[in-house]
Amino acid sequence: MIIGREKEHRELLSLLEKEEPQFCAVYGRRRVGKTYLIRETFNYQFCFQHTGVAKGTLHQQLTAFRNSLMAAGMKCRIPQTWIEAFELLKQLIINAPAGKKVLFIDELPWMDTPKGNLIGALESFWNGWATARREKDIVLIVCGSATSWISKKLLKDKGGLRGRLTNRIKLMPFTLRECELFTKGTNLALGRKDILELYMILGGIPYYWSFLKKGLSVAQNIDQLFFSENGQLRDEFEALYATLFKRPDNYLKVIKCLSEGKKSGMTREDILAASNLSDGGTFSTILEELEECGFIRRFTSADTSEINALYQLIDNYTLFYYFCINKNAFSDEHYWQNTNTSPSHNTWKGHAFERACLQHISQIKIALGISGVQTNVCSWFTRGTTLHRGAQIDLILQRADGFTDICEIKHSTNTYTIDHDYAKELQNKLDAYQSLSKDKRTLHLVMITTNGIAHNNYYNMVQKEITMDELFA
Repeated sequence: MIIGREKEHRELLSLLEKEEPQFCAVYGRRRVGKTYLIRETFNYQFCFQHTGVAKGTLHQQLTAFRNSLMAAGMKCRIPQTWIEAFELLKQLIINAPAGKKVLFIDELPWMDTPKGNLIGALESFWNGWATARREKDIVLIVCGSATSWISKKLLKDKGGLRGRLTNRIKLMPFTLRECELFTKGTNLALGRKDILELYMILGGIPYYWSFLKKGLSVAQNIDQLFFSENGQLRDEFEALYATLFKRPDNYLKVIKCLSEGKKSGMTREDILAASNLSDGGTFSTILEELEECGFIRRFTSADTSEINALYQLIDNYTLFYYFCINKNAFSDEHYWQNTNTSPSHNTWKGHAFERACLQHISQIKIALGISGVQTNVCSWFTRGTTLHRGAQIDLILQRADGFTDICEIKHSTNTYTIDHDYAKELQNKLDAYQSLSKDKRTLHLVMITTNGIAHNNYYNMVQKEITMDELFA
């Protein structure tokens, strides 16, 4: 059963209707449901399907490819090169029954071993043979979790595969609405407060949600998934980065720095200093690939240059790992239940709710009634000086209709109350942005909270409030 993914499902099915050969790349974060979507969409009916071997040698990759050919009904020996492997695939296709021939190659990046020339062989197969067939009957779907590899080798390739993709589908994590549909489809009795808390931990990763058990509270589920001795996701963190990056150590140094740095983010120079990594092209690649894979986000102030960009940890699960799992070190199997009201738990909730909101910009725009208005989504910050206080605004919506929404995001178990001190902080942000930014639009203060805000003496400074329920649109 496919939950959500309506657009992607239709796009995949449309490949069968095209009169020309189709070459589609499906990519996205590990565990986001790429393989499941493709298999379910085509009802597990493929002329040929194959999955690369994680960290496999060239010989292991070619052996596995031969095994997949045999599973499709072809008797053959182990090919010695990828050119030879694709020649065997050609023979399988030629001998297949008439009609569309759907080829599904999963985890293609894993197959690209040093000196294996996978891309050259794939290019020869597609450009020199598949597109030249009179029958025009091939639908090739390749898939991979190493988003940066897909981007470099296929989407932005400067060689023979440049412009050859007919479709590209980046599969994003579930939204809160899709997670709610998932819980209903699997008969999990969870309210929106529960779903939000789980989302702040699991993100919108269907694989993680599939382990939730009926009859358990959120805290019980989290304990059995992450903190129990046999928890299904107890060792997920190491596997997550190790399968995406060939040398994950330096990537993890950057991630660790961002988890320990300021909530507002760190500059490139800050990360270099904290991680002891060397500046240069390799470091730039690490940042680019972490951003491409959805673990971090890079943003500049609304009116400053790219050189002053800040980097933030954005992946929900990774944030949870450093704030909670890593601190517990598996010493307490009931950690989540025992720390549910602790200060550290509340600090994590504040961070995690902000990240969840940043992942639901479309829903926020719908709640504001500006879904059809051209909008520049950005952040803004200014460092404190002798003349003014510093200020950080995580979400700004600069609208084409002459207004700018200054969004403040607050998690609270109950109705959130703006007190005297926080009202002064809010006014400082508005004043700083008004006087120091280049934005001359009319400012609207928007409060995004879990359960709304109290209507006290400071309520009138708020132009619009958005609650948790509106993020489920």
